Amino acid sequence: MKRKIIIIDQEKCTGCGLCVSDCPEGALRIIDGKARLVGDLLCDGLGACMKSCPEDAISVEEREAEPYDEIRVLENIVPQGRNVLQAHLEHLKNHGQSEYLQQAIAYLRENRIAVELPQESAACQPAGGHCPGSQSRAFVGPQAGGAEDASSRPSQLTHWPIQLHLISPAAPHFRNSDLLVAADCAAFSYGDFHKDFLKGKTLTIACPKLDAGQEVYQQKLTALIDEAELKSISVVIMQVPCCSGLLRHVVDAASRAKRRIPIHCVVVGLQGEILREQALA
Repeated sequence: MKRKIIIIDQEKCTGCGLCVSDCPEGALRIIDGKARLVGDLLCDGLGACMKSCPEDAISVEEREAEPYDEIRVLENIVPQGRNVLQAHLEHLKNHGQSEYLQQAIAYLRENRIAVELPQESAACQPAGGHCPGSQSRAFVGPQAGGAEDASSRPSQLTHWPIQLHLISPAAPHFRNSDLLVAADCAAFSYGDFHKDFLKGKTLTIACPKLDAGQEVYQQKLTALIDEAELKSISVVIMQVPCCSGLLRHVVDAASRAKRRIPIHCVVVGLQGEILREQALA
């Protein structure tokens, strides 16, 4: 598939750093006095950073990005210098991309490229432009299930982040999973959301009425189907008209994907009742 990714004109860039704070994915860093894209993996191509650039140095290009190729990314990054390469490795580590990090380490060793590898204990560094709240992580223990009793019920959430704009389709927890795509309001309206809908599934949430840049919805959903090789998608939306847009995004993304997977939709009423269920594929 083709997807949009930002490109930075290094001649125009003054290294002011305004774009870094406006990149929600943490894909930009100021290195050697210039803004650098240190991870294609999490660049959603929405161009939020473009608005903050006073030099008009950032634009968006559309190019082939399927599947994500860590070796190809390294071949582009290595010529930019040691600091850019170091930032990319830290970027992979901070976003939990252990598989790609191991590929990168193997490539560097094979090509005898010396670089300081990120430590296992390395923490997310907000000063570098990455928001700690968007760090990809998987949960183990009670959050992923566990004993239930009459007084409490454990969360069934298995990973973070969950907002559709923030997730990475390449995150390991999505691979070969059953995905639940839920409207933001659904979990607050349906009392047994975790038990009846979320248990055993990965999750992403969105609001087709309030979220900006919804074209990224279809791009990420299509990538989840094809690259993460989802087994199925369940959609939980509210009865209000705007919520149908979320189902439409899922159906459109599935129609563009190379793989075909089952889709199931549940519509929840404003008082938490299930109004209808439908198998779409």
